[in-house]
Amino acid sequence: MLAIAPHSRTARIIALAAALATAAAPTAAMAQGGIPLIRDTEAEQLLRDYTRPILRAAGLEKQNIQMVIINDVSFNAFVADGRRIFVNTGALLQSETPNQIIGVLAHETGHLAGGHLAKIREQLANAQTQLIIAMLLGAGAMVAGARSGNPGSGLTQAGAAAVQAPQEMIRRNLLSYQRQQEENADRAGVKYLTAIGQSPRGMYETFKRFTSESLFAARGADPYMQSHPMPAERVAALEELARSSPYWDRKDDPALQLRHDMVRAKISAFMERPDTVYRRYQSSSSTLPARYARAIVTYRHGDLRSAVAQIDALIQEQPNNPYFQELRGQALLEGGRPVEAIPPLRRAVQLSHNAPLIEMLLGQALVAANNNAYTDEAIAILRAAVSRETEAPLGYSQLAMAYGRK
Repeated sequence: MLAIAPHSRTARIIALAAALATAAAPTAAMAQGGIPLIRDTEAEQLLRDYTRPILRAAGLEKQNIQMVIINDVSFNAFVADGRRIFVNTGALLQSETPNQIIGVLAHETGHLAGGHLAKIREQLANAQTQLIIAMLLGAGAMVAGARSGNPGSGLTQAGAAAVQAPQEMIRRNLLSYQRQQEENADRAGVKYLTAIGQSPRGMYETFKRFTSESLFAARGADPYMQSHPMPAERVAALEELARSSPYWDRKDDPALQLRHDMVRAKISAFMERPDTVYRRYQSSSSTLPARYARAIVTYRHGDLRSAVAQIDALIQEQPNNPYFQELRGQALLEGGRPVEAIPPLRRAVQLSHNAPLIEMLLGQALVAANNNAYTDEAIAILRAAVSRETEAPLGYSQLAMAYGRK
């Protein structure tokens, strides 16, 4: 099941420049809501499998770090607290190999392991204190100048300078600190990749692509006014570090590459326009990811009979793939045939080892069947699902409907 949901507790840190613009305002603030999340067992499990060995190498395996997917086409991943790594759908779609997205995840793990968020907040708090002191001193000088009866006196001018100059100095110091954090995260990322026997080539390739895209924008920019190291210098340092790894030439496992391609096909089929999907996965292609994408687009745009036939062909090829069974159930459920959706969803729950999001879809089918014989089963399944997956609204809404039947 791939679903989009708002996440009221997810936050973005307001830009540093805005935080420093007014001394009375907090140095950093959190904007609530407005971030569309993607919930999908297959994609989340893939990211967890990518991240688990990295977290172990970083000593964070017991921290219960969660992977959160954001519906955004730009290539980006970031951490906004100490518990979650956020990954845009664009990062998954644009990463051609597992190694490329694993490299990005290693970099973000470097931020988590380094405690960079807490440290930057501490720096921001210190900056705010410095700014307030400077403003008070400057205001005192300006008041003294005004009392002297000469608004243009040296005291008044010195007071104005005392207010303005520290703001620029503080901002540059904070940006310098943030650039150092980015460099530290790069080095930590390569260290973790080497520790788990992963090539840092994908990480290097990703940042090199960013460099090519940003060189024009960076031309003439003040390197001291950037939050990240200058692109060319950064990628040169990363290349030297990455090439020193004994695993530089190691390739991704073909089975992992297939899983990666399947998730990319799924995201494309659910999130992109049909014509875009058909250009990306042309009818002449018989690969599993291409057939997966076309089956999803077919069901989502009204041809349920053809879609089910395509999904059945996928199941015949991989009968123990839980996500093909899930897709069949989801297509039938959304096509108004909930009773027929129940058997494949039962099978998907079994094959996925009771993945809570798939359990919620099965619970929805049991409720939608409008048969009281299914009510107790629906309640039991949905209660188990929401106990393990507390932030998916579908489970609660379907559980409320099932209780209503009682």
